[in-house]
Amino acid sequence: MASVESSGTPLSPDGTAQEEAVQASQWTWLARIRRPQGRKGEVLADILTDFPEKFAERRRLWLLPDAAPAKAGRVAAPRAVELVNHWLHKGGVVLHFSGVDSINDAETLAGLIVAIPRVERAALGEDETYIGDLIGCTLVDVAGAEPVLVGEVEDVDRTAGPVALLVVHGAGGEILVPFAKSYLRKIDLQAKRVEMALPAGLIDLNATEKA
Repeated sequence: MASVESSGTPLSPDGTAQEEAVQASQWTWLARIRRPQGRKGEVLADILTDFPEKFAERRRLWLLPDAAPAKAGRVAAPRAVELVNHWLHKGGVVLHFSGVDSINDAETLAGLIVAIPRVERAALGEDETYIGDLIGCTLVDVAGAEPVLVGEVEDVDRTAGPVALLVVHGAGGEILVPFAKSYLRKIDLQAKRVEMALPAGLIDLNATEKA
C-alpha cells in the first residue's frame, strides 16, 4: 500500500517517512472503521469529525489501533494509507483506500481509527473544540455548590442523535452524557478537564438504564 525504502522505513503516499508521523504526540481522529461496504475493498466508518467534507481535500490518512491518544500518549504502529474515494452513507462515511481491493482486505481494517497528525487538522474558532480532544478528559459536574467528579471521557458517540454523547467511565460504570452546549461551562484541554452543569438526576438516570 505504501512504498518502502531499502532501509525498511515505510513511506506515506507522498513520500514522507512514516517515522515522522509516528513521533507525533497526538492525533486527530476522523473516523472509526466498522465493517466492509461493498465488494471492492470499501469500508463503512463512523464519523468522528465535525468536518466530514474535509475528506474531499485529503489523500494521505493514517490507520491507528483503537486506543485513546490521551491514554497512549504515543500511538504505536500507525499505518499510512492513500484515500482514493469516499462518500457519505446513512450517517457514516464509506472510504476506499489504495491497495484495499477485496472484502477480505477490508475486513482486516475493522475497528481501526482513521486519523491525521494533529498539526494537519483544520483550524477552529475560539469557542469551538474538536470532539476527539475530549477523550481522556475528566468530566466534572459544576451544577451544584461543590464540583462533583463524574469520571473520565472514554469515547464520544456521534451516532445516537443530533447531540454527541460523551461515554464516561464513572465510579458506578459507564455513563452517557449529552455534549449539549447549554450544559457546557468550560473546557481546559491543558488540564484535561471538562466542566458541565448537568441536570439533576441525569447521571442516576443513566446508571438506572444500564443496571
